[in-house]
Amino acid sequence: MISSTYSYISSYEINGAFNSYGISEVVETKNAKFPVGTLVTSPYIRWEEQTVLPSSIAKDLTILPAEVRDSKIPLSAYIGVLGMHSFTAYGSLLDIGQPKAGETIYISAASGAVGQLVGQIARLKGLRVIGSVGSDDKVDYLLKELRFDAAFNYKKEKIVDSLRAAAPEGIDIYYENVGGEALEAALEVLKPHGRIIACGMVSGYNSGEGYNVKNLFQIVTKRLTIKGFLVVDFNEELNERFRKDVSEWILNGDIVYKEDITEGLDDAPEAFVGLFHGKNFGKALVKITDL
Repeated sequence: MISSTYSYISSYEINGAFNSYGISEVVETKNAKFPVGTLVTSPYIRWEEQTVLPSSIAKDLTILPAEVRDSKIPLSAYIGVLGMHSFTAYGSLLDIGQPKAGETIYISAASGAVGQLVGQIARLKGLRVIGSVGSDDKVDYLLKELRFDAAFNYKKEKIVDSLRAAAPEGIDIYYENVGGEALEAALEVLKPHGRIIACGMVSGYNSGEGYNVKNLFQIVTKRLTIKGFLVVDFNEELNERFRKDVSEWILNGDIVYKEDITEGLDDAPEAFVGLFHGKNFGKALVKITDL
């Protein structure tokens, strides 16, 4: 794949194996730091039954503590609610969003891996939480299980109308996962000095022309702050706070999460394509084998 657009990750190669964040068990090793039986997470785990990794990427492998095998938290959580996507949610909301009790936040793609944790952390911090999703069962999930204050199905009516109804006094923070019409609606409803945390813009990933947002001047007139980021921007100290806080919240029942697990490599391509059509409900995972 050739692209003229800057990306922080390499393109997938035609006929090459996909790689993504995953958990693997070391079955053979030439590195004493990673003895046989060690569980590791890495962004270089390929969609294959066994992967050979060069010593040059050892720095990118994270060793999971031995006690995770016996923990009440399942292994899948370490690439889900305790993994990179959730650290993305935690770090960006607290570091960039600077949320304050009593404020209102709107989250697009709110039932996804990042969105569902952003909303729950915001609720724990005392914010009023609004989410948009693409189906009625996801709306029910946000309201009944994640305890959002308001939620709507963006496919049923104009986003700006639903957002105004959910937040008649406006919003303080917009957590951006979608772009396009969702961004345009948020710009209309944001209060002066509001903040936009730009995590992603999935609606335009496969669009050749993109979406022409018509009201960008709102950034000027409302004195808005909009900031993009990569998860690598956040330091290890914040990562340690994340693991401690979220582990406690999970065990205490303060945070719940949903995983969308596909079993086996044969169905993995369909699961991957489904991401771009909103078919996953929660964190999308492919399980290749038991560990």
